[in-house]
Amino acid sequence: MKRLKALFSGGGKRVSSEISPEKPEAATDPTATQPEAAAPNLEAARIAELEALVKEKESKFLYLYAEFENFKKRALKERTDLMKFGWEGVASDLLGVLDNLERGLAHAPAQTDANLLQGLKMVLTQFKSTIQKQGVEEVQSLGKPFDPHFHEALGEEPSDQASGTITQEHIKGFTLHGRLLRPARVIISSGPKSEEKG
Repeated sequence: MKRLKALFSGGGKRVSSEISPEKPEAATDPTATQPEAAAPNLEAARIAELEALVKEKESKFLYLYAEFENFKKRALKERTDLMKFGWEGVASDLLGVLDNLERGLAHAPAQTDANLLQGLKMVLTQFKSTIQKQGVEEVQSLGKPFDPHFHEALGEEPSDQASGTITQEHIKGFTLHGRLLRPARVIISSGPKSEEKG
């Protein structure tokens, strides 16, 4: 009986010492691999963002470059126009001097010294040549169709020429590098008298 108790009690100790509680298995984290998987996505997004930024900067650069080119063209045109038309007011005033020289020669008395007249004619020729070199050109009027861009009509008169044709020129017109400096003041034809009556 004593042996049985000892065996039972001793065996119980051995059994209890050999059995250990089971350790729970470590739980696997499903998100443990997400950082590695998300890294390429973040990199691609960053690349796309940088590419968009580069395109935006490039677009702004091209816009500014085009604006600068336009500015250079405008500045060049303004400078060229200033050189061409900067003396427009002076040229307009000189036309009055030209008119008076021509009137003086046209109405010179018959007894005027021939050498004096010849000298005045040379001055007039030189004057015309000088302003022509600076871009002043005379508007051709007589026998030409009336053009409101270059002519100013003072009246009409019947004539053998077609209606609207310039028959008289009271004051000459001039242009400066193609731009009207002074319109020619003219009389235009109203057509033949028979046509006018009809």
